[in-house]
Amino acid sequence: MSLLSLTDVHAHYGHSHILRGVSMGIEAGEVAALLGRNGAGKTTTVRSIAGTEPPEVRSGSIRFAGTDITEWPADDIAAGGIGVVPEGRRLFTELTVEENLELSKITRGRWNRVRRRVAGSGEPTMTIDELYDLFPRLEERKQQQSGTLSGGEQQMLSIARTLRLPDLQLLLLDEPTEGLAPQIVQTVSESIRRIADEGLTILLIEQNVREALSVADRGFVLDQGEIVYEGTADELEDEDLDEYLVV
Repeated sequence: MSLLSLTDVHAHYGHSHILRGVSMGIEAGEVAALLGRNGAGKTTTVRSIAGTEPPEVRSGSIRFAGTDITEWPADDIAAGGIGVVPEGRRLFTELTVEENLELSKITRGRWNRVRRRVAGSGEPTMTIDELYDLFPRLEERKQQQSGTLSGGEQQMLSIARTLRLPDLQLLLLDEPTEGLAPQIVQTVSESIRRIADEGLTILLIEQNVREALSVADRGFVLDQGEIVYEGTADELEDEDLDEYLVV
């Protein structure tokens, strides 16, 4: 059984039909890449999984760990073990790096209140010390306001903050390398692989096919709201998919 499975999912923004029968499955412990150009429907897929609005899922099903979560509110989905690192990072820019990470102390109480349908320890998935080991640059800047960090450092903090969520099983990374310098892209990609090696399942949403396939086990290509190709990372590298991808 897949940890996450989408079956014939149709999603809309008002009258605009964005996802047109998306079906895909992600196995526990793997890194899967969802690839496609801007406007292909990648972020809509993330929002549909996470239950955030918009879009509206009008048909199909989304199952996580064997449970249908299609109609669950976003808080319950997050409490059930799905964390999202969104486009734009969305940090508390006036707070320091460490204060952003410490916010889990505040949110954990709210998490426990919405854990009506799920069971777990309620403890953060990773400690702050573990996150500093994963991202040493954050420890160097732990007393610095997050709004003054470089783009790459902010992306590291956004990922690290999500890894503080309780009982995380699936991490959704929406364009984590967008706009970053090549050296920082490599650092972020290496961190993604280290996170996966700890057993966390990852869905990586990317335009950059080469970078995504360097860390992914398997990939799905999305075009105009439909999955047009899926296969292993090696298979995708061997295919001529320039029509659908930024290479």
